[in-house]
This record gives sequence, C-alpha cells and structure tokens, in this order.
Amino acid sequence: MKTMAASRAAFSGLAALMGLCLIAAPAQAQFGPQGPPAVGVVEVERRPVTESTEFVGRVEAQNRVDLRARITGFLQERPFQEGQEVTEGQVLFRLERPPFEAEVARARAAVASAEAELQNANSALARARDLVRSSAGTQVNVENATAAQRTAQANVLAAQAQLRVAEINLGYTEVTAPFAGKVGRSTFSVGAVVGPTSEKLATVVSQDPMRVAFPVNLRTGTELRDRYAGRGGADATRVRIRLVTGEIYDQVGRIEFIDPQVDRNTDTVLVRALIPNPPRNQPNGSPPIEGAADRALIDGMFVNVFVEGAQPVQAVVIPRSAVLQDQAGNYVWGLDAENRAVRRPVTLGRSIADQVVVEAGLETGERVVVEGVQRVRPGQPVQPGPASAPIRAPGSAPAAAPTGRQG
Repeated sequence: MKTMAASRAAFSGLAALMGLCLIAAPAQAQFGPQGPPAVGVVEVERRPVTESTEFVGRVEAQNRVDLRARITGFLQERPFQEGQEVTEGQVLFRLERPPFEAEVARARAAVASAEAELQNANSALARARDLVRSSAGTQVNVENATAAQRTAQANVLAAQAQLRVAEINLGYTEVTAPFAGKVGRSTFSVGAVVGPTSEKLATVVSQDPMRVAFPVNLRTGTELRDRYAGRGGADATRVRIRLVTGEIYDQVGRIEFIDPQVDRNTDTVLVRALIPNPPRNQPNGSPPIEGAADRALIDGMFVNVFVEGAQPVQAVVIPRSAVLQDQAGNYVWGLDAENRAVRRPVTLGRSIADQVVVEAGLETGERVVVEGVQRVRPGQPVQPGPASAPIRAPGSAPAAAPTGRQG
C-alpha cells in the first residue's frame, strides 16, 4: 500500500511539473525579444510662416457723439428710426421754430431802425460841417454830431450781432448728424421740452471704419518691435480679428496708433488698429436695407486680435506632437544615420495651429519622430515610416491659437 501511495504521489508531481511547463512555454513566447518599434517621422524643412500674436481687444467707433439741444424749446419732430444709419448733415430732431423765427424778425427790424438812425446821424454831421465852413455854425456842434454818428454806427453793429444770434438760435432748432453713422435710441419723445441742461437727445456712432484697441504688455511689445524693426515697423504688420462667433473676420486692418505712455497699473501699452466695417448681406442673401445695414463690428464688443506679419517668413516648422518636455526643457527624438533615437533639445518659437516654430536645435533635412514617441528610448533602434497624417503648411489666417493669449 505504501508503494502504491508513493507511486501516485510521484505521478501527481510529474503531472504538475508538465502542466507548469505547458503554461510557461506561451508566456516565454509572449514576452520574448521583439523587433524595433515602428514610428512615424517627418523630415525637417523650412516653410513660409505667417507670424501671429494674439491679444484681447475691444471694438471702438472712430467717432462718437452725444446729441444735445443747444436751445430750450418743445421737441416738434423726430424724423428718424432708432438704430438707423444716417448720413452727415441729416436732420434728426426738430424743435418748434415760430418763437425763434419771430426773434429773427425782431432782430432784423432792430437792424433797420439802427441803420435809419445812422443815416440821420450822417446827415446831421454833414450839415454841421457845412455850417462851420460858412461860419454859421460852431465846432461844438460838429463834435456833437460826430459823437452821435459814431453811436449810431455802434448801434447798427450791435443790432446786426443780435440778428446773427437770433439766426444761430433758429438754426439750432434742427439737430443734425455731425457725421455718417448709426443713431441710437432717442431719450425724449415728441412734445417734450428740451434744452442745454437736458439729457442727451441720442448718440451717433460712426460705422466704417472701426477701431480695435488692445493692450500689449511691455515684454511682448518689445518682442514685436524688435521683430519688425527691420521690415518697416507697424507698416510690416496687419491685424485680423476673431468675432464672438468664433469666425475670422474677413477684413484686414492696420495699426494706426501706439500710445507713447505705459499704463502704470497694468504695465501695458495701448495699441489701436483701424479695420473696415462694410455692410454685409442679410441672412437670406438679399442686399442690406438702406439705412439699416447689417455690419459685423459693433461699438464696444470684445474680440480676439491677431497681429500678423504682412509677409510670410521662412522658418523650421514641425508638428507640435513631436515636442516633449521634461525638467531639462523641450526636446524631440531625432534619428541618426542608423535609425537610432537621439534626444535633441530644441528652442521653440511661435505656435501656428498644430505646428510649432523651432528657433534652435534642428537643421533642415533632419528626421524627427512624430508618432510613437512614447515607445522611443535613447539610443534605441527604431523602424521609421512616414507619418500617417499629412503636415499642413501653416496658414496665413490664425485658424487656431497662434500664440498664448497676451494683454
């Protein structure tokens, strides 16, 4: 019995050993050595790049004025629609005219009376001089007549001045648009009494072109100045904006003003650009209605501002997916002649969509790993192949975020 038990134990041990061998065999095949990892690579080359820097700005009307009454009177007419576009010189408010027309008539009568008195004084002076020459009069009479004649002349000038004031006040009964633009809501209704101390009647803002004001911090401003110093300064740049809808505005602007003073609170410099704001078609494709044109830019709206170089420059550009970062800084995996991975420290410039400019660290013709970077180790051979996704040349319009947001 002991022999049979020993035989069974030996058989069970042999079976267990064979089972372990069968289990270990697939594991050894699974974790055995493999070939070089496959990676996607691109060849470094120089491409035309539109340099762009992003800021946050606000749209401003080039001209903006509050309309006010310059005389006191009843508001008789308001011949415009609120929100309507108006032309320069168009009448927007009319005050009652009869009282001021009557004042003009009274002033004209005063002028006529003063002129008649002057004519009489001239005649009296002439008679006094004739009598002195014939020894029938005295010098005192001549002097008195001369004084009266001069007083009459002064009265004529005063009456004419009063007439001019009356005519000016009559002209103030019509409040006109000082420039072409869009008029806002009316503060007063027809029949209200308005005057110089009243609130504004309405506000008119110009529509085309518009200004875009945006602050630039000193560091970024210095970089932009140095970058375009040899190309013509602000004339070598152009300005684009992204609307609140996310679309890139189809008009291009230019920088017109750079504040010579630094804001002490924010350490920024105010920059202002001028950009066209023409009427757009209505949503259904019909042309804009006269006086109610639809325009993309509105006074006071926030926009993203892109300051671009007017002419593209040649730069080394690689996909951003190729760039890694650790405590030592940014780097990429390059390949040597034997397809071994080599760590290449790089200095990055501006970003354009999913591309990034390399200012130092790579030369034209070198190969960098774009896909499979997580499988690469220093000095490890790899199996390179073309990247699956085509590399887009950096576009001229800032489709994504050209840089980190400034300002």
